[in-house]
Amino acid sequence: MYNSKIIGLGHYVPENVVTNNDLSKVMDTNDAWIQERTGIKERRHVVKGDGDTTTTMGVKAAKVAIDRAGIDKDDIDFIIFATLSPDYYFPGPGVLVQRDLGIKTVGALDVRNQCSGFIYALSVADQYIKSGMYKNVLVIGSELHSHGLDMTTRGRGVSVIFGDGAGAAVLSREENRDSGILSTHLHSEGQHAEELSLIAPGMGKRWVTDIIADNDADDESYFPYMNGQFVFKNAVVRFSEVINEGLAANNMNAGDIDLLVPHQANLRISQFVQKQFRLRDDQVYNNIMNYGNTTAASIPIALTEAWEQEKVKKGDVVVLAAFGSGFTWGSAIIKW
Repeated sequence: MYNSKIIGLGHYVPENVVTNNDLSKVMDTNDAWIQERTGIKERRHVVKGDGDTTTTMGVKAAKVAIDRAGIDKDDIDFIIFATLSPDYYFPGPGVLVQRDLGIKTVGALDVRNQCSGFIYALSVADQYIKSGMYKNVLVIGSELHSHGLDMTTRGRGVSVIFGDGAGAAVLSREENRDSGILSTHLHSEGQHAEELSLIAPGMGKRWVTDIIADNDADDESYFPYMNGQFVFKNAVVRFSEVINEGLAANNMNAGDIDLLVPHQANLRISQFVQKQFRLRDDQVYNNIMNYGNTTAASIPIALTEAWEQEKVKKGDVVVLAAFGSGFTWGSAIIKW
């Protein structure tokens, strides 16, 4: 048996910065309103026609992670790609990454667990490595939200929150069982699936042909919907539960946490969780103010930045945690 260890991290965000003041020009909102409710000051949006897609952003982040891992791309044994915004309805972006990176014909898996996607993908990679099946697994979280948002006053409750970007990690075999990813913990509660969702297009409800045939400008089913207060109340409970679950599984407590990297859903959620665990500001890494919520990309972007800023050191206990649509949630306990 082995543990898995993160040996390379990378991220990519589009150059186009969209501030709260920029959004106030296209919808009835303002900087104070957005910051008070979310903590967000700006986010990155892909400019249509500039060549960035969910896959290409993931590839750019992956190249950095592979280079930092000190391995060749053909040392990658498996690819896992987490996203809710794939380039195509099918095939998924995992195989597109394999093609675009020119990697040999390894397996590629797509994960559709939204804000918890990177934790789920990390868990799958961890188990593959622990079982001995693979040695080096590339895990990517990438999102292109901006092209599918309702950028009007009607959609402001969701549209001000989300941004575009990608993060990637290379996981490799670690023979020291006291180092690397110690455990991961995953949950779901599908009874609340529609509280944070994008209903159409979908085979079960309204497919593209239905939308085109109806030509209904008032149809909101193909824009994201979020019951904000309900999601917030569930998030703060589940974040705390799954972090405690991970700590208990490793005979740890909150005092053992060196750094918490939460999914960047809402700064108010992160602050609530920080208070629950009595963590100092320097023990929690947040960057939502700069990028908004990048869903599956948020944790790998934040973890990469924390590592780049030397906030993660060898021997540190790093906790990753996420909650999102599904509802799904999860945590990972890492000894760096």
